[in-house]
Amino acid sequence: SNRGGRRVGVFVSKGGTAILLQLLVQSGKEASPSEELMLQTHSLLAKVGPKDRKFGIKARLNGALNVTVNLLKQNLQNYKLLLPCLQVLRVYSSNSVNAVSLGKSGVVELMFKVIGPYSKKNTTLLKVALDTLAALLKSSKKYCVHYLFNKCSSLSLLIKECLPVRTLDPLVNASSLIMRKCFPKNRLPLPTIKSVFQHPLPHVPASGPVAQLYSQPPGVDDVVDESDDNEDTEIDTENDTENEEDEKDHKGQNDDIETDINKLRPRQILTRPFEELRVFERFFKEFSEDFQVKGLSSKSTSPSSADTSKPHRPIIIPTSRSTAGPWSETSKNKPQRPERADPPRPLKDAPVDLDSISLELVQGLSQLLLDGSESVNGGCGGEGPQEEGGEQAVLEVPDTAALLPLHDPDLYLEMVKGTHSVPGYTDVAYPDYFGHVAPNFREPIIERVYGVQRTKIFQDIERLIHPGDILDKVVYDLDFCPVIDDGECLKFNSQFESGNLRKAIQVRKFEYDLVLNSDINSNHYHQWFYFEVSSMRVGVPYRFNIINCEKSNSQFNYGMQVLKYSVQEAISGSPRWIRTGSDICYYKNHFSRSSIAAGGQKGKSYYTMTFTVTFQHKDDVCYFAYHYPYTFSTLKMHLQKLRALCTPQVYYRQEQLCETLGGNGCPLLTITAMPESASSDHVCQFRNRPVVFLSARVHPGETNASWVMKGTLEFLVSSSPLAQSLRESYIFKIIPMLNPDGVINGNHRCSLSGEDLNRQWLNPSTELHPTIYYAKSLLQYLTAIGRTPLVFCDYHGHSRKKNVFMYGCSIKETVWQTNVSASSCDLQEDLGYRTLPKLLSQLAPAFSLASCSFVVERSKESTARVVVWREIGVQRSYTMESTLCGCDQGKYKGLQIGTRELEEMGSQFCIALLRLRRLTSPLELRYHQTHLLDMDSDLIESRCNITCPTTYVMEEDEPAFLEEVDYSAESEEENELGLDPAHLDPNSDPELNHQDSLT
Repeated sequence: SNRGGRRVGVFVSKGGTAILLQLLVQSGKEASPSEELMLQTHSLLAKVGPKDRKFGIKARLNGALNVTVNLLKQNLQNYKLLLPCLQVLRVYSSNSVNAVSLGKSGVVELMFKVIGPYSKKNTTLLKVALDTLAALLKSSKKYCVHYLFNKCSSLSLLIKECLPVRTLDPLVNASSLIMRKCFPKNRLPLPTIKSVFQHPLPHVPASGPVAQLYSQPPGVDDVVDESDDNEDTEIDTENDTENEEDEKDHKGQNDDIETDINKLRPRQILTRPFEELRVFERFFKEFSEDFQVKGLSSKSTSPSSADTSKPHRPIIIPTSRSTAGPWSETSKNKPQRPERADPPRPLKDAPVDLDSISLELVQGLSQLLLDGSESVNGGCGGEGPQEEGGEQAVLEVPDTAALLPLHDPDLYLEMVKGTHSVPGYTDVAYPDYFGHVAPNFREPIIERVYGVQRTKIFQDIERLIHPGDILDKVVYDLDFCPVIDDGECLKFNSQFESGNLRKAIQVRKFEYDLVLNSDINSNHYHQWFYFEVSSMRVGVPYRFNIINCEKSNSQFNYGMQVLKYSVQEAISGSPRWIRTGSDICYYKNHFSRSSIAAGGQKGKSYYTMTFTVTFQHKDDVCYFAYHYPYTFSTLKMHLQKLRALCTPQVYYRQEQLCETLGGNGCPLLTITAMPESASSDHVCQFRNRPVVFLSARVHPGETNASWVMKGTLEFLVSSSPLAQSLRESYIFKIIPMLNPDGVINGNHRCSLSGEDLNRQWLNPSTELHPTIYYAKSLLQYLTAIGRTPLVFCDYHGHSRKKNVFMYGCSIKETVWQTNVSASSCDLQEDLGYRTLPKLLSQLAPAFSLASCSFVVERSKESTARVVVWREIGVQRSYTMESTLCGCDQGKYKGLQIGTRELEEMGSQFCIALLRLRRLTSPLELRYHQTHLLDMDSDLIESRCNITCPTTYVMEEDEPAFLEEVDYSAESEEENELGLDPAHLDPNSDPELNHQDSLT
């Protein structure tokens, strides 16, 4: 009780602890100490100890540690005296010096003598003993750890018995903590954590991670530190939501919020002379065209070199045929694709029967090759060169043109030929070749089976308890090629565009550890994966463990699944990525993360993402991906098809913004409506439309951003009345992929410069960050000529939150999160930045207004959103984040997100822009300056609704997990000026009543 606690506090303050300890020591010196006295003394010390902060020191100085330990050794069978002794020993062990001393005295071994004769009747005793072991392990001394690990088999038996019983969770958690602490830190099975692929830089930055990477002495071991004495002791329990790293970010969130009012006030600063910016005038031909020379009708850019009406040609996929069978040792023929210059010749006029050929086809599949060349790195991961006698089978792939109007396999191969990768990829992944048709069934967020995480952890621990059961066989390795294939394991491959898998190790017969490759010119960012698997058995559960993940938590813990693509199903008429996997979880593992990889911090570990898959088709070839892949070649194919679909009413211009470090062109699109005629009035109206600037895919691993952009582009060039009205309202400048090199080479976060391009907007380098340099230059040019964009939006993906939402910039909402006092005049600002998110919350079912944030943080000052707001002066400057997982609100609540929903989000964003035009005054459409409004009354409700605001986790645009409400979360019922819900109902707008397949 509270009264009892106060009494204990008074007892401690009067020196009662020292008296009890002295009594204990004196009694211990007697030849036959009184059992009753010892019992009562330890019972009192067990109650007093936790209330005395210096209890451990007092006990050690008085010599009480040995008295209790000796008493414990003599009474292992005396439960009555054993429990209070353990309780006191637990308090002793909370002092690190005491823990070391007790470890040397053999207390660790003593604890196992207590745990050994375990009985369900003595759960309290076991709990105290396990807690004591956990406290002793804080010393991190190797003799403690090594001894304990040798005893882990008994703990493993204990856990197996306790695991199914929910009421014994405290015992399981404590045991799990001990076993994981005992597990020796292992070296990641790599020679170096640097990427396998290297790309020379024009120059090395003067500072930062890339500079540190290049300044490392040759031969330094960057995989593991010499010692890991500072390893942390946290445990992933079944209900964990955050670890210490998250908690630190949460506690220190306000330290990151910008408090300088001058920095928060956006200013249009022309940092470069206009003469220097004039060179970018060539990207804005729409501002000077008069449409008089060739006539208006011929000016349409809709005709394209790509003929979409060409007849569908059969696709030639070679197979190897021999009497010994396609998979036999004597017939290892690698299928090769003939040069595309030679037109394919069908074997028959009639279509080939899919059912009869699919098995034979897949048996010969490995991967598509361009121009019949060998795969990269001497064919690592594939089969040998094709032998003589190999024949070619002709297959007409199911015609999905009606479902995939922008996909053309032949055109895709042509686009791949012009794509430059660092490894020089020659293979083509089948999902990118066949295309993806969104499934017509729902894919719910899966409910995690209770206890699956602990079960996986214990299976990992058993590797060291029973080392004889572990194969530890390398079956795929980009560092050392080739790998011997004995036919008893899965085959892996990731040597194609956007692929990422560095190494695969067969741990058990049906279990594989997978290691991801770092971003090029980097030593971390392990999250994106995309790889091929073949030679699987049907109906057998395979466990895959990606063992070098870095983030402290993941949506894989909260219902997200990986993506799988089956070639067998694609051939049978269902080319699609589907969510798959069971027993999915994400947890800290025993692989040590070096201080070089962890930003100077020692004692860090990697994380494991594990999932189990059972294959359904014999001789299948399957692909797994972190999210729906969208390659640079896919973008080029889509853009060419989009251009061909344009009608004469569409003004569509595509040009190369710049060339990337890898030698790839970065496309820039201009889309608007052609003027009604060549008259001066219509041309003037055409030139003076407000500009909307959109970009996407600055982070390669956020593939969902490209799918949202695809939905936006398809809507913009469509023939619907809404699309035409939108084109007549704005001029769209779009950079659909800001980081082509990162996408091509399978990076997750960086470009070939090894840097996060979304942190380079303050001072981009024309050599190291050309796409950012040119994108910012376009915006600076627009400001210089008085055509500042009305809206800027950068499409992103979010790995640790659900739904789709926006980050924007607000002075007042930022100041509200700090203790800075400012006058009301300093905090007046245009309310317009909230209009577009509010519109999206009414129109787009996947969008969540409650997750939006408009706080400006210091760590984000170099991002596109903040720089465009602060320097370019765009009030409506946003980052639109799309979930990688699914939704927890609205129409899609409880469902994982798919490409259909992502593309819908892109089209709904267009409709919101159309509504924005109608809610914006004509004056603002020209000058983008509305009257200033005091936001106190409008936002006071949202301020009260903030429950756990945070947007800063690690170094990314990610809020702390779990699903927390961000800054400025607001009520769905809140109405802003001019945003009456009735006016936002799509059915209330005559134009929205038109049937539009894209909405």
